[in-house]
Amino acid sequence: MKLRDYQQDAREAIQTEWENGTKKTLLVLPTGCGKTIVFSKVIEDRVKKGERVLVLAHRGELLEQAADKLEKSTGLKCATEKAEQTSIGSWYRVVVGSVQTMMREKRLEKFDKDFFDTIIIDEAHHCISDSYQRVLNYFELANVLGVTATPDRGDMRNLGSYFESLAFEYTLPKAIKSGYLSPIKALTLPLKLDLSSVSQQAGDFKASEVSTALDPYLESIADEMWKNASDRKIVVFLPLVKTSQKFTEILNNKGFKATEVNGDSKDRAEILEDFDKGKYNVLCNSMLLTEGWDCPSVDCVVVLRPTKVRSLYSQMVGRGTRLFPGKTELLLLDFLWHTDRHELCHPAHLIAENEEVAKAMTKQIEEAGIPLDLEIVEKQAAEDVIAQREEALAKQLAEMKKRKRKLVDPLQFEMSIQAEDLANYVPAFGWEMGPPSEKQIQTLEKLGILPEQIDNAGKATKLLERLDKRRVEGLTTPKQIRFLEARGFAHVGKWSFDNAKRLIDRIAANGWRIPAGIDPKEYQGD
Repeated sequence: MKLRDYQQDAREAIQTEWENGTKKTLLVLPTGCGKTIVFSKVIEDRVKKGERVLVLAHRGELLEQAADKLEKSTGLKCATEKAEQTSIGSWYRVVVGSVQTMMREKRLEKFDKDFFDTIIIDEAHHCISDSYQRVLNYFELANVLGVTATPDRGDMRNLGSYFESLAFEYTLPKAIKSGYLSPIKALTLPLKLDLSSVSQQAGDFKASEVSTALDPYLESIADEMWKNASDRKIVVFLPLVKTSQKFTEILNNKGFKATEVNGDSKDRAEILEDFDKGKYNVLCNSMLLTEGWDCPSVDCVVVLRPTKVRSLYSQMVGRGTRLFPGKTELLLLDFLWHTDRHELCHPAHLIAENEEVAKAMTKQIEEAGIPLDLEIVEKQAAEDVIAQREEALAKQLAEMKKRKRKLVDPLQFEMSIQAEDLANYVPAFGWEMGPPSEKQIQTLEKLGILPEQIDNAGKATKLLERLDKRRVEGLTTPKQIRFLEARGFAHVGKWSFDNAKRLIDRIAANGWRIPAGIDPKEYQGD
């Protein structure tokens, strides 16, 4: 099987990380970009070196998929570690293992700690959990590759607590631009769904409370779906099985051909096959189909399980990003979720580089009232954010310039009062070498000294002491020095406060012009 360019690049990048001594590395590929094919080829490379490889996953479907793809793309067969099945005694070099099985102490102890040379973790965003860590810590000598579709930097930071590097990342926008995934259009529906009373559990919204909050809106949501997507093939994600079943009934009453699938569905395979073949045009589920299920003809996704976890959101949307003959785009239906405390995932978060751009994108999509292409919106939002930043920076610089015009540079002040001890000051003690305190900076600025030019606490202390001494002695202030020396008067630092004040008052009374008969170069401040 010939790999696409980015897949081959990923394969080589992973091997390079391991060759360079980085043992735990990550591969990030959007759903539908062939992550299983890539790690199958990586496995083939390692087996050719004589290694043993373990593929770890948390669900049976993922293990079966991995074994199937591995055999089809490389010809390698697998042994299995799952429930009653064991790989002990098998001559196969590759083992696919369920983490729930492998984590058990009795199961682990059957293997030598160096039995596996390489471990592949499918859906790696799960690997921070205790069950995965127990297995990974046992086989701590192995090279590890984590594979995930998460687009989120928050998730990446979490993964960074275990993985040492990101070997390769292929982004969703790149995949869409290259024609490997379907373009995505987002439409925000004008329904205000109130989640303000929903609490959190394990870092996300509590499913049972989301279900209760969602219940009053199900009829209206079904109406909006009929208005905007009645001719599409739709997957709907809901918080609970009972909500999923209730919504399926409502959709059928509206005219959809809807069905529901859950973990207890005995005829699950048959339902999914019927949906694939077009017997139904809506498939409702309670978070069952987030991983390991593909139906490329899906061209509309409805997320009724609001979440703040980007990896979960991208998994849901990923059920509709694959290409299919006649499919022009994936339509994402979003809602005006109302919540006071948490940042929700919206379509914008799939491709936005940062939260600022995501917010600008979400605002654009909400205000449009029509489906908008995410890439076009992202480009416009990114430009708008940069323009806003530049405008804010220009204002800030203007304010700083204005502020600095009113302050005197410390060196000018030192020269004016002829304070060589201040000009030549070098900090000696530890506390003196540290930066000025916030209080020192505020006091210096209040007294008319530009604080940015003072880089240590010792100098700040000496300056403040000198300013206090000058105040007691009735000598000129920094602000008087700045004003008069800017008009050509020399060594104003030696003048008295009162003399400087009288001269400034005369200049003010003369329309801020120097009165006739006064030559700044010769004036002594008497």
